[in-house]
Amino acid sequence: MQRRTFIRLSTGASLGLGLGVAQAQPDKGLPTRPLGSTGEQVSLLCLGGYHIGQPHLSEKESLRLMHAAIDGGINFFDNAWEYNNGRSEELMGKALKGAHRQRVLLMTKHLGRDPATALRQLEDSLRRLQTDCIDLWQFHSIKTPADVNLIYESGALEIARQAREQGKVRFVGFTGHYRTDRHLEMLAGDFDWDTVQMPLNPFDYHYESFAQRVLPVLGKRSIGSIAMKTMGGGMGGGKGVFLRSGEVKAAELLRYAMSLPVSTVCVGMDRMETLEANLASARDFTPFSEAEMNALRQRCLPLADGGKIENYKG
Repeated sequence: MQRRTFIRLSTGASLGLGLGVAQAQPDKGLPTRPLGSTGEQVSLLCLGGYHIGQPHLSEKESLRLMHAAIDGGINFFDNAWEYNNGRSEELMGKALKGAHRQRVLLMTKHLGRDPATALRQLEDSLRRLQTDCIDLWQFHSIKTPADVNLIYESGALEIARQAREQGKVRFVGFTGHYRTDRHLEMLAGDFDWDTVQMPLNPFDYHYESFAQRVLPVLGKRSIGSIAMKTMGGGMGGGKGVFLRSGEVKAAELLRYAMSLPVSTVCVGMDRMETLEANLASARDFTPFSEAEMNALRQRCLPLADGGKIENYKG
């Protein structure tokens, strides 16, 4: 495995005040935005790593989907050490062999709350992904105060620092979808985070809102923001939780998240038609007005019901 340098795309894209202003990627037409202060430009649409490793997809189908995503202009891939017992990382490693690796900023996540676990999972991910450098390595699924304390006090963060110094990772972030307080506690600690991943959708506005409590902090500190749970989550090739309600459509949920000042929107896609539809939404993106944002939030209010539809918030 050889050290690689991510090919930077157009550097002219920027986030405006309030709603995001994205720039089309010249060769593919997919908008890009800055990933915080990392100096990288990432596609407005990010390929989620869980879905591409699900058992109902054959290896051939999964690789075809990932290659189509790259050809469609997606240059940011998500993954995690535990997704599908490692199958997601293994398949992504195969998909990104050769020249494809140079076209993708690769992110994966881990559950290390102590140095030994963090290091073991990092080495597993490097091996499965067939790379010697992970562009973005994120502490995954921050849920409890104990998670925060362990990350800061056990020495797990030192593993991240060492990995960065050794060139095994370039950027470090964290994720979570349970409570906004955990994100704020992580951000209050003594570490310069490059990215944060969190749920962002019109239902979120009404309960434990990451958009209202966390996103403004990231903007002030120029930390890359990665939206997830835009469709509400879902497994096994079915529709996302929000889509199953029948009250909202995928295109408007994507447009809502993309209208927020985020770096990118991470979406699980396990069908070619889903990928193509989402690529079209990103390629044709124009921001919702504030009135349109509020109208969609109000339409979602009856379903929000104190966070019940966002079951991932516990």
